Amino acid sequence: QVQLVESGGGLVQAGGSLRLSCAASGFGGTFSSYVMGWFRQAPGKEREFVARVTWSGAGTYYADSVKGRFTISRDNAKNTVYLQMNSLKPEDTAVYYCAGTKKMTLAGTTTVNAYDNWGQGTQVTVSS
Repeated sequence: QVQLVESGGGLVQAGGSLRLSCAASGFGGTFSSYVMGWFRQAPGKEREFVARVTWSGAGTYYADSVKGRFTISRDNAKNTVYLQMNSLKPEDTAVYYCAGTKKMTLAGTTTVNAYDNWGQGTQVTVSS
């Protein structure tokens, strides 16, 4: 059974940094065949796309709101995806979710509906 477990969230002051990790299990050696993404959901808002990384890790794509501040990466040998978050702002406060999809193309991989495997989320709070 596929399982994604996020960690690394917490409380940080504006301008600070956090590194989120997402440990994947149950992929049966096929983790590298999954496109992986990070999404976030603030209270009262819909879940939104943050970043995604392609199967080998060579290709990345970001939401405009985090471009230049966040970096997504993956280590297929460790079945882990990372989200390095720098220059954090109060508006980055949200629950952050890791997600995976076995789509063979990148079409739609900035949308929630493209992903069928989700973690439980980790809270990130940025104080002003």
